[in-house]
Amino acid sequence: MHIRLESLIHTYGDVHAVQNVSLDIPSNAIFGIIGRSGSGKSVLIRLISLLEKPDDGAVYYDDERVDDLPDDELILRRRRIGIVFQNINLFNSRTAAKNIAYPLEICGMPKDRIKARVAELLELVGLADRGNAQISTLSGGQKQRIAIARALANNPDILFCDEATSALDPQTSRSIFELICDIQKKMNLTVVLVTHKMAVVRDVCSYVAVIDSGKVVECGSVVGIFAHPKADITKDFIADLPARPDPKDTGRTENV
Repeated sequence: MHIRLESLIHTYGDVHAVQNVSLDIPSNAIFGIIGRSGSGKSVLIRLISLLEKPDDGAVYYDDERVDDLPDDELILRRRRIGIVFQNINLFNSRTAAKNIAYPLEICGMPKDRIKARVAELLELVGLADRGNAQISTLSGGQKQRIAIARALANNPDILFCDEATSALDPQTSRSIFELICDIQKKMNLTVVLVTHKMAVVRDVCSYVAVIDSGKVVECGSVVGIFAHPKADITKDFIADLPARPDPKDTGRTENV
């Protein structure tokens, strides 16, 4: 799914959260949006994922404008979007499998098909034996894997990840990003990933947009941006970049 943004503007009172943002997000790739806290990156992803409507501008999915859809069509379009948030927001009253099943139940899928789809997704995220587990018994990494499985339940065209691992330790975060990369390849998804860490962009993304004060200050392939950064904020991000982790360093032994 190719995504195109045309001159998006969004304000909250006197705060200009997104200022005239235009972007082309290629299909079947992982596209990073990076910026410091308060830069507007999370607001931008809410506009792209149709959780909010821009004050001005337009959002296109494969040349179809989607930000101004009627409510009934917007609901159907949102069902083909997967979103993983920093706050996992799973239902503690439901098992892992029941959490994944929830969006399928809303869509009225038959119970036998739900059961089969949930089993498929548990296998995909490496938790085939944890379907009956209560959410409170899962580790942080396992909870995020269930959240990813739930986001994929309706076979979305696009997966949005908004700081999806910021509450996890580095080793668990790496395993989650490896999972996202694997899923992207298997499902040919367009993944839009918001982060404040340049190491995530380097290790996961093919393309990146750098956001500062609600504006895109730099955009392009990760290879090109790293080789020839232009904006001062991009240079700062790269200068502060830690070394790649040693693959032999397994860190903690949490079952993620």
